[in-house]
Amino acid sequence: MRRSESTGRLLFDGWIAGMGTTSGARLVLGHWLRSPFGPFSDVMLERADGHRLLLAPTRRMGDFIAGTYAFDEVRVAPVRVRVTGDDWTVTAGPLLDVRFIAGRRGPVGLLLRAVPGVLAARPFWTVVTNPLARLLLGVRTRGTAGGGRHEWYGARDLHLITAATANLQGRDLGSLTAVAPPVRFGFGSTPRMPCLVRVMTTVGTRRSPAPSACTPPRESRTHEGGFR
Repeated sequence: MRRSESTGRLLFDGWIAGMGTTSGARLVLGHWLRSPFGPFSDVMLERADGHRLLLAPTRRMGDFIAGTYAFDEVRVAPVRVRVTGDDWTVTAGPLLDVRFIAGRRGPVGLLLRAVPGVLAARPFWTVVTNPLARLLLGVRTRGTAGGGRHEWYGARDLHLITAATANLQGRDLGSLTAVAPPVRFGFGSTPRMPCLVRVMTTVGTRRSPAPSACTPPRESRTHEGGFR
């Protein structure tokens, strides 16, 4: 997916999975098939005590994501995703191991599947979808992000997550539950019900810098550490 130099808009095409756990930790997994950075995956996690952690595959990706959302800590780890049918496995080195099952698409998923990809990728389409998304899913499809950026989300599919396990640094996070309370990464959010969403995301920047020029917010701490 190419970057639009004339508009300063970065286009991402992939999947977002959001889920809660009985330990109080909530996770948002991004698996991007196409992006200005190439294919990559990342994990945003908020613990029960409110600590917000980003796991990114490279420092460059950590810098870009932390410049768009808010985190208390950023770690660089080899985030990898394997998809076998409806089974998803996400690992981030020794830090995180997540496995979940995506169920069949319901009425909302069937409705989203009818939206042409070309239309879903257009920011103006969110004028129509934003009120419906807030009513049906409790999320927004357009808004402002960190660093003076704007975001537009064009959903193309939705599957409920029916089962999940998660382990963070050797600690079992418990069984699957709703994403409650909502995550606090900024504009980026996820429906309360655990689900997997196919999405076209547009990030609008003040200008169109090279991705490597992005820098993390001052409050984030970046560490080197050891998705379809």
